[in-house]
Amino acid sequence: MNYTNLFKIALRAIAANKTRSFLTALGIIIGIASVITMLAVGQGTKQSIQSNIAEMGSNMIMISPGADRRGGVRQDASSMETLKLSDYEAIKNECHYITAVSPVVTSAGQWIYGNENTPSSLYGVNQDYLEIRQLSIADGEMFTDGDIKSSAKVCVLGQTVVDNLFPDGSDPIGKVVRFNSIPFRVVGVLQKKGYNSMGMDQDDLVLAPYTSVMKRILAQTYLGGIQCSAITEGVTEKATEEITEILRRTHKLKDATDEKEGDEDDFNIRSQEELASMMNSTTSMLTILLGCVAGISLIVGGIGIMNIMYVSVTERTREIGLRMSVGARGVDILNQFLIEAILLSVTGGIIGVLFGISASYAIKLFAHWPIAIEAWTIIMSFAVCTFTGVFFGWYPAKKAAQLDPIEALRYE
Repeated sequence: MNYTNLFKIALRAIAANKTRSFLTALGIIIGIASVITMLAVGQGTKQSIQSNIAEMGSNMIMISPGADRRGGVRQDASSMETLKLSDYEAIKNECHYITAVSPVVTSAGQWIYGNENTPSSLYGVNQDYLEIRQLSIADGEMFTDGDIKSSAKVCVLGQTVVDNLFPDGSDPIGKVVRFNSIPFRVVGVLQKKGYNSMGMDQDDLVLAPYTSVMKRILAQTYLGGIQCSAITEGVTEKATEEITEILRRTHKLKDATDEKEGDEDDFNIRSQEELASMMNSTTSMLTILLGCVAGISLIVGGIGIMNIMYVSVTERTREIGLRMSVGARGVDILNQFLIEAILLSVTGGIIGVLFGISASYAIKLFAHWPIAIEAWTIIMSFAVCTFTGVFFGWYPAKKAAQLDPIEALRYE
């Protein structure tokens, strides 16, 4: 018997039991739709995190005070005062693998102009901070080296702060705004960046000379951190090693010897490359987990196919006996039931793909989650549903092919 006839017989058998066939395929439909939707969300989250890290500067290196302690260990206050301006100067003058470096000190408070006010963060930095964080000036100018040396009370506003303090749309350049009670003259406005993929407003900030923030607001001599930008992503690790050597020397930390252990670092260095690797690893594990959970429904759908095919073999025992009595071979009966199982799973797979794509875009539209539907997920879905049809349909089909024709004809 040729495959065209077997295909027609399988189609007639499916059409004769439409409701049962649909319910059988429903498990595959739900399974495939779940896999595509879950993988789309997982991949979308991964790409969103990667783009967010790229927006921040993929070759950025962040140096913070205090040892790298995890697990909720509380550090004393002095351990958070280990970074000094001399450390910044040493890194700036001695490190060969960085293109920009900026000290960072921060303070949070209320910004006031006239009758308007808004809470925001003040970042004490230098001009290199723009390059490190990939920021640019939209209006006015950045503060100068002279402003840094004189601890001038000047600032550059983010667009969100501008919108909140100047709702009438007036030009903020040259205006004097107050941070709590301290006046700052606005010299520039940052280019709008919008929200990042984590939902954080990248325009809700104000930049000022680090000397001004340290002396006039915080009254401190230590830094909250140092941020650098490596020449390229490829030399980030070398830059990190070089910075570590410089800081251990300036902090007079002893290296390990054969007789005793060395001093622990009293600073912590994190690179975007390291952060990206960690986040990619986490999101990949999450995607795999989501895919596995969704794959369980595929297994359930496959078991449903096996169950229905068993019922079908039992119901059509006399038909099988009749076919075998007029010359049908066991392999023909095997192929007939196998084609029927594959048709159910592939049809369910096609409908499941359409449902999965629709569900993914519905999640993006209503929940505003990032999604990414990739071709390999659809190809994999078709491969899985075909394999499901063959795997779970083979045993019932084999049972049908092994029936004794005479016993089958006698079956009531």
